[in-house]
Amino acid sequence: MTQIKLVSSNKSFGGYQKIYSHFSKELECEMKFAIYLPPQSENATVKLPVLYWLSGLTCNENNFIQKAGAQQHAADHGLIIVCPDTSPRGVEIAGQDDAYDFGSGAGFYVDAITDPWNKHYKMFTYVTKELIEVINHNFPTVEGVQSIFGHSMGGHGALISALRCPGLYKSVSAFAPISNPIQCAWGQKAFKGYLGEEKRLWNEWDATELVKTYNGPHLQILVDQGQDDQFLTEGQLLPENLIEACLDSRVGCIYNKREGYDHSYFFIASFVGEHIAYHAKSLKE
Repeated sequence: MTQIKLVSSNKSFGGYQKIYSHFSKELECEMKFAIYLPPQSENATVKLPVLYWLSGLTCNENNFIQKAGAQQHAADHGLIIVCPDTSPRGVEIAGQDDAYDFGSGAGFYVDAITDPWNKHYKMFTYVTKELIEVINHNFPTVEGVQSIFGHSMGGHGALISALRCPGLYKSVSAFAPISNPIQCAWGQKAFKGYLGEEKRLWNEWDATELVKTYNGPHLQILVDQGQDDQFLTEGQLLPENLIEACLDSRVGCIYNKREGYDHSYFFIASFVGEHIAYHAKSLKE
C-alpha cells in the first residue's frame, strides 16, 4: 500500500479539505494531491463515490480547491473530490521550466515517449491508474464508482481519460477544454515534445479524434464554454470540432455556451455546482 503524508487539513462545509503527498512509482517523484472529504465520510460505515478534477496549464493541486467553491456542492451530494497536480515535480529535466505551456505545470495528461520526458511525464497512467489505487486504498471510497472533469488542459485530460478508458468513469465533463490539440498551438507544441514527430501517434491523445473511433459503453460529454474566452478566440480550444465529431459518432454531447464568461476560475465557480450535480446523478445511479 502506498504511504501518504498529510500536508494540510482545513475544515470546510462540515467536511475536510486536505492535501497529501506520496511517492509516485509511475512518475518517479514525490507528488501532491488535494482531497475533499465531505461530512458523510465521518461515518465509518459509509463509502462514497469519487469525482476527479484535472486542472489546467500552470496550475497545481491548490487552484481548484481555493478558487472553484466546490466544497459546498460536494458536501451537499456526498462526493469525495480529488485534485492531482498537473505535472511531475522536483525532477531534473533541462528546459522543464522554460515555458508555461510545456514541462512543469503542463504535463498535458499524456504518457510521454520521447527522451528525457518519458522517465517522469506519465500523467495519463498516473491519473487513470496509480492515483485511483492510492485513493481507494486510503479513503472510504466505493471502488469502481468514479467520474472525472477538468478545465482547459485538464478538460482535455478528462476527455481523453474517459475516451481511452471506456467504462472507467461513470461520467465526464469539461470547462473550456483543449478539444482538438493536434490542431492548436498548445497541443502541437506539447505533443511534439512529449510524443515526437510522428503525428499519427498524436491522434491517440486528442479527444476529437478519439470520439470518432470510440466503441465503448454509452458516453455523454458535458462541455461548458465561455463565449468571451480569449483562448477560444485565439483558436486554442476548438470546441466546435469536438461537437461535430460527437454528432457523427456514438458519443453524446451537451454543449453550453456561456455568454460573457471568460477562461478564469470566475467562470468555473459560476457553474461548478451544475457539473457536480451532473456527476452526482451518474455516480449514484
